Amino acid sequence: MPLGNGTGPIGQSGQGLGRNQGIAAGPEGTCICTKCGKELLHKRGIICTPIQCPKCGAPMTRKE
Repeated sequence: MPLGNGTGPIGQSGQGLGRNQGIAAGPEGTCICTKCGKELLHKRGIICTPIQCPKCGAPMTRKE
């Protein structure tokens, strides 16, 4: 805190989008393949990114 006012380096407060890029997707929804578009049901408590697409093997991402 260079200025002692609670901000980080050069006026940054440290409050970014954070986990999941600010998407509050909730427990429902779908995971979608980044390559072929295959969709799977999202399972509560399991993030989509480590899941591999069963069709092409590419990583999955959360559908908004």
